[in-house]
Amino acid sequence: MVSPRCHAALLSRSTRSWCSERLEQGLQARSGSVGDRPAVSRSDSPTEQSVATLKGVGPRIGERLERLGIATIGDLLCLLPIRYEDRTQIPPIGSVAPGQKVLVAGTVELAEVVFRRRRTLLCRIADGTGSLTLRFFHFSRAQQENLKRGARLSCFGEVRLGPTGLEMVHPEYTFIGRGEQAVNDRLTPVYPTTEGLYQQRLRGLMAQALQVLERAEPIDHIAGRLPPDWPTLAEAFELLHAPPPDVDKDALLEGTHPCQRRLALEELVAQRLSLLTAGRDREREPGEALSARDGRIDELRAHLGFELTGAQQRVLSQVLDDLARAQPMHRLVQGDVGCGKTVIAAFAALVAADAGRQTAVMVPTELLAEQHVRNFTQWLAPLDVEVVCLTGSLGAADRSRSLEAIANGDSAVVIGTHALFQDDVEFRALGLVVVDEQHRFGVHQRLALMLKGSTPNAIPHQLVMTATPIPRTLAMTAYADLDCSVIDELPPGRTPVTTVAIPVARRAELAARIDSHCDTGQQAYWVCPLIEESETLDSQAAEQLYAELFEALPRRRIGLLHGRMRPRDKDAVMRAFKSGEIELLVATTVVEVGVDVPNATLMVIESAERLGLAQLHQLRGRVGRGHEASNCILLYKPPLSALARERLGVMRETTDGFKVAQKDLELRGPGEVLGTRQTGLMQLRVADLVRDADLLPQVIEISDALYATEPKRAAALVARWNSGQLRYAKV
Repeated sequence: MVSPRCHAALLSRSTRSWCSERLEQGLQARSGSVGDRPAVSRSDSPTEQSVATLKGVGPRIGERLERLGIATIGDLLCLLPIRYEDRTQIPPIGSVAPGQKVLVAGTVELAEVVFRRRRTLLCRIADGTGSLTLRFFHFSRAQQENLKRGARLSCFGEVRLGPTGLEMVHPEYTFIGRGEQAVNDRLTPVYPTTEGLYQQRLRGLMAQALQVLERAEPIDHIAGRLPPDWPTLAEAFELLHAPPPDVDKDALLEGTHPCQRRLALEELVAQRLSLLTAGRDREREPGEALSARDGRIDELRAHLGFELTGAQQRVLSQVLDDLARAQPMHRLVQGDVGCGKTVIAAFAALVAADAGRQTAVMVPTELLAEQHVRNFTQWLAPLDVEVVCLTGSLGAADRSRSLEAIANGDSAVVIGTHALFQDDVEFRALGLVVVDEQHRFGVHQRLALMLKGSTPNAIPHQLVMTATPIPRTLAMTAYADLDCSVIDELPPGRTPVTTVAIPVARRAELAARIDSHCDTGQQAYWVCPLIEESETLDSQAAEQLYAELFEALPRRRIGLLHGRMRPRDKDAVMRAFKSGEIELLVATTVVEVGVDVPNATLMVIESAERLGLAQLHQLRGRVGRGHEASNCILLYKPPLSALARERLGVMRETTDGFKVAQKDLELRGPGEVLGTRQTGLMQLRVADLVRDADLLPQVIEISDALYATEPKRAAALVARWNSGQLRYAKV
């Protein structure tokens, strides 16, 4: 058990530095060296020299570079442009229009400081075709003196319509001497930056870094594993920081240039290596082997009232094997909506309870927490395993009783929301952490809960569950630190949900259909994205829709459920719907998780064109949970965008969550699939998990080979792309 004082000390440390320390220790142990550049000493390569060796980098600039993770010249080269600006053409000032971002050149006609509301420097330039005002709210005396009548300038910025005509606010500008060309012959890179470090300064430092690159190329850690016609590492850096005039601009702007692909591959390899290291280093972490008493697993099977599917039995065996080892389990269980992940967690909790350890089950909503409490209690109470609920809505007396039961160990299973990792929650012997719908939680939150059971002698086992299926190559790349299990089989008797899309003009017809549907004794959902009417979104608000349906369907018992209701009221509505007292439930997307009503066989989703595939699939998963045929109706307002049309088409064509997830990945990016886990990964600088998805098999092959045979090279590659900030990969 962690003492309150020791536990408070653990929580008071920066979670970011704690994770960084743990992971970097693992890298150093693997490489057998010390420091953040284990494979190459800083004296061996000019690119590994401190960035302070560059002209113009003093303590202040060095500190700002450090905020960007830049300590060496090599780190600086890895700070890749986030986009490019085309300053290769100078249009006449008379031809530019508001909204354009352009490079213009002209002669200063007038410069003055005005005091209208705030002190402002105005400078008018002209080129014979027209004039433009430059507006500066922040300026120095030197700027004011240099921007004088007759000076020639080139200026880049966004043109807007101001009080006196066209203007640019705080443009980038340079003075043009006699005979000098104002136009650039290359695309201009735009870098990620920080306060006090401006683009022109960064470009100047990068030019110096490229000069160093000409003298000595950085070590290429994957050169021998690439096709011979691929660019070298040095060639890629040089082109991306200083694109030549004949570069394929379209490819560069789209991120598909061969040099971008070359660096994207290396960056993805580095990310996967960091996760592999984090995952496999847990073999050296202390854990406690947990096992159930003889016959207890079979006893729970007998109490379930249903048979486990083959996929559930396979995953359960993997989980039980993990728990029986003296290393902490880190397993991701993914599966489609309704595949039966929760019962796997219940078996794991039984094992922990029999071993004298507690289980914390963290879920994103109170509705889901309450449902889990009902299920876990039904399954585990007959086996004398006490289950307690801890949510933010508990009254003071109930919360006090729950905290006491958790602290003294009377409650073997604790199910709750974010309230679980609050400071006043103390576990007697936390041995297993279950995170349901993991993409709803940030890494700080998951870590805070893990720390409540971490001791010098043991770290809790961790079971992570998600109902958002993850495409295989993405899972192998973004979850390389976890052992992954897939429940790819639905319980027997489930009938696939039939999905159709209809325009909003048929809403009245749909109301009549629901009336007939409820006459059969079955129930329905009508989901609306908003709670109240909105001035910005014209979709039906839940409260307005409830009022309309209440009037249109006088014979029906209609309920309303949304996130702004008091927890007690939400619970009452949910119980009434589950018991059949409510026939039609009008709800916001709060029902995406947490409501399991087998008798509900019709789902209407209002404004479906506004929702993403993952959310649509989750909502559809609320029906089809019994033996009756179920339907999902997607209401949309035409005209549909191409993206919305494609999303609705996918929903009509398949109920396979993995196919839906793959398409969602293509349409909306990995953030929708991975959720807040992205904040725990290295922030990608050039790679894009969707655009570069075809590289993932090669990424997996190269990273596996480097990790297995060349740990020093692997550690150096991670250090290059991570800049010493490996964060949260253990969680």
